[in-house]
Amino acid sequence: MASYTKPVEIRWSDLDPNFHLRHSVYYDMGAYIRMCFLTENGLGTSVLMQYHLGPILFREECVFKREIHFNDVVSINLVLKQCSPTYSRWTMQHEIIKNGDIVSAIITVDGAWIDTAKRKLTVPSEIVSPTFERLPKSEDFKWIERKG
Repeated sequence: MASYTKPVEIRWSDLDPNFHLRHSVYYDMGAYIRMCFLTENGLGTSVLMQYHLGPILFREECVFKREIHFNDVVSINLVLKQCSPTYSRWTMQHEIIKNGDIVSAIITVDGAWIDTAKRKLTVPSEIVSPTFERLPKSEDFKWIERKG
């Protein structure tokens, strides 16, 4: 897959007292697009529950570049920056774009999979492989060697 981008709607409740997007909404957008991609590519919540899998984050960082206001047209993309060969550990990145071409924020997350029954980190079953193979990769994508 060459790219994965979704439009997002700015709601009045997303704004802070300065009339621009609240900082926490950026993170919500990142979670939204990650779950949209997983769901559209075979890893929706019912499948994750069946396999006792859940994505978890170790780090979530946002670099804020430009304010987003109520009337801005906003989209967010998703790329895989790095990943272990077992898909057990990964880094994803999002750019939040306003009005077609202005990068407003860059979100980077480091994550893994947890066995929701055992409440421990896990190497995911083969069910994850086809979905992760479809993830668009960043220009500087690299495979990482980690245990698990």
